Amino acid sequence: MRKNRIKISTMLLLFTLALVSVNCSDDFLDVNENPNDPSISTPSLTLPVAQQSFAELNARTMTYLGNMLVVNWATPSNWSANSIYSRYDFSADDFANIFETSYVGIFKDLTYVENYTDASGAVDYSNYQVISKIIKGFQYQLLVDLYGDVPYTEANQRGDNPTPAYDDAETIYKAVIDDLGLAVDMITNAPENAENPGDQDIIYYGHMEEWAQFANSIKLRMLVRLSNTGQDSYITSEIAKIDANGYGYITSSTVANPGYSNSANKQSPFYDYFVQPSGAQTNRQDYTVASETTIEFLSETSDPRMARLYKPSASGGAFKGAVQSTVLPGTGFTSEDLSKVGPGLLVSAEQDQIIMSLSEILFIQAEATVRGYLPGGDTAAKALYEAAIEASFLQLGVADAIAEAEAYYDQGTQNVSWDSSTNKIEAIMTQKWIALNGTSSIESWIDLTRTGYPDFLPLPEESPGVRPVRLLYPASERSRNANNVPQQSGDDVFTDDPFWR
Repeated sequence: MRKNRIKISTMLLLFTLALVSVNCSDDFLDVNENPNDPSISTPSLTLPVAQQSFAELNARTMTYLGNMLVVNWATPSNWSANSIYSRYDFSADDFANIFETSYVGIFKDLTYVENYTDASGAVDYSNYQVISKIIKGFQYQLLVDLYGDVPYTEANQRGDNPTPAYDDAETIYKAVIDDLGLAVDMITNAPENAENPGDQDIIYYGHMEEWAQFANSIKLRMLVRLSNTGQDSYITSEIAKIDANGYGYITSSTVANPGYSNSANKQSPFYDYFVQPSGAQTNRQDYTVASETTIEFLSETSDPRMARLYKPSASGGAFKGAVQSTVLPGTGFTSEDLSKVGPGLLVSAEQDQIIMSLSEILFIQAEATVRGYLPGGDTAAKALYEAAIEASFLQLGVADAIAEAEAYYDQGTQNVSWDSSTNKIEAIMTQKWIALNGTSSIESWIDLTRTGYPDFLPLPEESPGVRPVRLLYPASERSRNANNVPQQSGDDVFTDDPFWR
């Protein structure tokens, strides 16, 4: 595993830096700071801090939100937490850290890296700039998918422009796609003296060809997301550029690991959400249980991943889920009676934090092939689909994973077996939903909004009868940037569709 290559000194440095960052504060306006004239940091110190913040945000808030909205998880009757996920009464105060952390922390540090120039001219930091550009692209894609229009061209200037304008969502998407292509070109044409970040890069450790593959993978995800917009010629021309650069797509999961360990504030962020360094469960682990819908689907399709995604209930040893509701029966539906997050997701305090799994990019390629954006037709799409399922089995640690995966997808069941599935997009989305359970499940919510699959996911009884399609801009942003933030009402959570829907 990559984490074995990380030096202890690097680990200690990162967690110290996480406290200081680049003059870090709670406000990305920072009107008294000049981002082009910092006094204390360099790209080699700032990049890993940005990467760590990026990994933590995607591991926690966005993963939890995604799992709830695609009905992977529910809440037991002995807890009052999480009522927001049963009622969908999202407000401008909910999930604000997705927007805030992106601008206050991640973009702030990445922009510093991109703008940094070594005064002596002795060090070329173009590889750092490339990495920053790629991570920005990943995060901007998510912000557009979740919020729509966001600050882009005028963003991240801090004191030079504390109230940036909002850019059109589709314009940002295409600008990011261009930037990802530029990043790959920069890798291809990097100067011989370009500084390699090595262990200061906690994702790929300075292997720039892998960064190029990751950039191509993000770009393909965005292009496939445009499939309902009538822009097939644009999509195919941009995919042709990916083919031309020759790097291909990621061939193993993209993960972050600065040297996570079983110590306070140093555990892998997803694991830390559920397990204390002592091994005791957090409250979140107790009030996060399997959903009835997912348990039923995994059971009906004889899916061995169930024992990796969930734990048997403490009281009866069976796999049991609950409905998403604040009105639950009091007997047989408490946290001890229900399945909690399983051992394939909570492996250890040292586990890698997945950014984009191999399974996800294989499913994206399968969808692109079905839609005619990639060559090979049904034969190639089937091979990619089955490889994606195998990658999921391997990732979750299923025993004898390949043989078990083959037995699973050969069983002749709709939306499991490729040949038995009449709607290939539905089959891909259904299996992708399982594969992203507990990892990049925010993508499952976005896919559900885009495609309508899986189409059997129930709506909570207390909900307004429709699932959210976006988040509201934070109240803090409305306060400080009132002249630019788009006007919204609470109903927009359900009615203001993403531009690509």
